[in-house]
Amino acid sequence: MKRALAKEKARELLAKMTTEEKVAQMLQVTYTDGGREEALKWAKLGAGSFLHVLGDDARELQQAAMQTRLGIPVIFGIDAIHGHGLNNHATIFPTQLGCACSWNPEVARKMGEVTAREVATDGLHWTFSPVLCLGRDTRWGRINETFGEDPYLTGEMAAAIIEGYQGDDLSDDEHILACAKHYLGYGEATGARDAYDTEVAERKVRELFLPPFKRAADVGCATFMTAYGCIDGTPLTVSRKYLHDILRDELNFDGFVITDWNNAESLVTLQHVCADMEDASIKAAEAGNDMIMMTKGFYDGMLSALSSGKVDISVVDECVLHILTIKYEMELFEKPEKKGEPDCFGKKEHLDAALDAARKSATMLRNNGMLPLQSAASTAGSNAKGTTVRKVAVIGSNADDIRAQYGDWTYFSHPLPDPTREPIRPYVTLWEGVRDLCAQMGIEAVYAKGCSVLPSDQDDADMEEALKAVSDADAIIYAVGDVIDQYGEFHDRANLDLSGCQYALFSKLKSTGKPICTVLIASKPLCMGDTAEKADAVLCGFNGGMFGGQALAEVIFGKLNPSGRLPISFPRHVGQLPVYYNQLPGWHGNKYVDYPETPLFSFGEGIGYSAFVYEGLSYENGKLSVTVKNAGDQEGTETVQVYLKDCVSSVLTPVRKLIAFAQVTLLPGQSQELEFRIDPEDFKIVNADCKTVLEPGEFILYAGHSSREEDLISVKFTVGAE
Repeated sequence: MKRALAKEKARELLAKMTTEEKVAQMLQVTYTDGGREEALKWAKLGAGSFLHVLGDDARELQQAAMQTRLGIPVIFGIDAIHGHGLNNHATIFPTQLGCACSWNPEVARKMGEVTAREVATDGLHWTFSPVLCLGRDTRWGRINETFGEDPYLTGEMAAAIIEGYQGDDLSDDEHILACAKHYLGYGEATGARDAYDTEVAERKVRELFLPPFKRAADVGCATFMTAYGCIDGTPLTVSRKYLHDILRDELNFDGFVITDWNNAESLVTLQHVCADMEDASIKAAEAGNDMIMMTKGFYDGMLSALSSGKVDISVVDECVLHILTIKYEMELFEKPEKKGEPDCFGKKEHLDAALDAARKSATMLRNNGMLPLQSAASTAGSNAKGTTVRKVAVIGSNADDIRAQYGDWTYFSHPLPDPTREPIRPYVTLWEGVRDLCAQMGIEAVYAKGCSVLPSDQDDADMEEALKAVSDADAIIYAVGDVIDQYGEFHDRANLDLSGCQYALFSKLKSTGKPICTVLIASKPLCMGDTAEKADAVLCGFNGGMFGGQALAEVIFGKLNPSGRLPISFPRHVGQLPVYYNQLPGWHGNKYVDYPETPLFSFGEGIGYSAFVYEGLSYENGKLSVTVKNAGDQEGTETVQVYLKDCVSSVLTPVRKLIAFAQVTLLPGQSQELEFRIDPEDFKIVNADCKTVLEPGEFILYAGHSSREEDLISVKFTVGAE
């Protein structure tokens, strides 16, 4: 009802607007391009939105907008991707990829709520998040921004974070607009080349890449962002089929669509599908882009097109109506500045949420009994598991580099990279977390850099220092990974090997004969080689945010029983790609001649200090039941994963696909039966005619610990035409 009333008010205002005011309303301008005077000029012309402007600068622009003829307020947007990270006092959460390791939508929801409150406290209205692209080719620079490789998990995490951002009412002072991006297929670009052509057909789009965006539309995401790239040679920016026919008519999306950065001008300068800005402006608007991000030439281009009669004003009217409707629903005319909650930065509730997210995302991938580390003094005469230690050596530059731990989209990297900026407390690196726990447990701890992630003239000396540090240690914690120069936009990789001397240093450390726990602090799955395969234990932290180091340290010393599960598969070698779990059948031989066909670690994998067994799987009347038992000796949380296989179909379908999951916490020896109501839509496929249909026949349902067949139990059954 509120959307309908807002639309009526928008129509009334639209009728009063001049052509110039309408076109200006379609433009979003950045404060960082041209500075204050340029921004004020556009505010007085009636620009609909600004991005990357904070505090008093934003207030000045809003005041200028409110003093225009019709007083239409501006929407301020910001890249608050995993927290309001461009503000250096904000709460920094794990990246989306890190958050997805929790397999817990409530973690994403809380992350959205905290981020929204802090963005709103800065007076802003809108975050360009979440990313719903799928991370299926890990060479792509923006893998860290995704929820992983699977459409179902991505959709569930996305729905939760959108609800966290937006709340129940867009006019609420502590909630903001979400933006589902990048629509559509952006992460599947050929060769993982950012913004390049995506060589997929509509059927595959509907099967894999559209479902998370449908989920976003279903929960009322207010805005969508157009992808940079193309699908089968047609830029998304000019695709009315995807932006209007599918998004609005099929998915019933009723918010507004914004292009990504300078997409309209890229039609002329990069993609060469338009001759000039007039042509590009027409095609972008006609396709369904309501707001144009950072292409100032759109203003003159569209006015010229309207003046010459090349486009009808009704095209502009439709776009502006969508924008004004959201502004009225936000009650922006009455409350042009979000208030948030004063002094909420650094609030205990927010910091606790970041710590909880880090803890629930920490993922153990291998443990031969090395972990947990125990104090030699406290375990004397006991039967404690793990390794007893008097001294621990922490090695690796990423073990004490908060920039690497934060990842992309923070005040270190945006709007422009600034490695000289000082980090703001509170935060805990891996080294700090280990050091603090060792102090509490009476264990000596020492740190040495070992080597840089990127090659350095100091590497030889640093490796020698590391070997001295471990000489009398009982255990080694070795951090490997990447740094900001190796990921993000414009940073796609052809080689996923650990860079610099990280392999060489591991070899030297391994030769000491001391137990080694390898910890990955990185933006994505890397080809870890011996650092994983010959390590005694492997932990994955990705970019864990403020308290990622603390959570990993707690796992290492058994203070935390890890429950994280991988949302993405790890290749052994870049030549294996793709290694996502939901492969299609038909590979002759099903193996390489020079490498195993299996990933190093698979989607859904993760272990803790408890072991779980599955039994009693049954399926009847649309209900799947399975019993899970904690066979370990301490309380633990298991993520029960449910997969489906269509045994025979008219088109190739995945060997299995995730359709449900749930988490259960069990005491030692405790069992619990879980029930899943299977959605009839799960049995349907997208056929060769791009129709979603049910094809009767045999299906298999799996339940278990990960996507690997050896971790699953199954039941086969027949589905009839009814």
